[in-house]
Amino acid sequence: LRQALPVPPPDTSLDADARRLAAGVARGDEKTFQELYDRYQERLFRLGLVLARGNSTLAGEMAQSVFVIAAAKLRTVENEEHLWNWLARVGRQQIIKWQRRASADAASLSTEPFPDSATANPDHVLEETLDGALVQVEASDQQIVEWFYFDGLSHQQIAGRLGLTTKAVSTRLDRARAWLRTRVQRSLADEL
Repeated sequence: LRQALPVPPPDTSLDADARRLAAGVARGDEKTFQELYDRYQERLFRLGLVLARGNSTLAGEMAQSVFVIAAAKLRTVENEEHLWNWLARVGRQQIIKWQRRASADAASLSTEPFPDSATANPDHVLEETLDGALVQVEASDQQIVEWFYFDGLSHQQIAGRLGLTTKAVSTRLDRARAWLRTRVQRSLADEL
């Protein structure tokens, strides 16, 4: 009797497409690079917004830097998740590098110790306000927000976990973001 070899899982079109994009970028193919950019720019920008705590300028710069680095260093990937993780890791590294540089610049400019102040750090106030608003979001939407922003899951991965379509996940994320934005803006306006 011949023993059957294990059958590898079917190759998804997303995974094959991710490998094609990485190989094309590695070859320097401009059309493939443009496709990579079109596919991941918005997602990288959203990640940048989270990492940069809402600083859209820094988020945009992060996304652009990721694509510059991808053009120079992206080679091969195993699947779509691997490609996204590579892009996200480069983005996180860029944000950390800029934050360190900004801290070093601020430290070198400061010759006096910081005065004691009763006022809270604006980033801290924003974080507390956002945390307070996040716990008030519907539990199902709160889970989607946490998976997307904190765990880095894609719309497709969240949809698979919840048995929803990716469009439904996108719609629920948009709704939760709009609710959070309104709630945070109201809370901050009340403090002024």
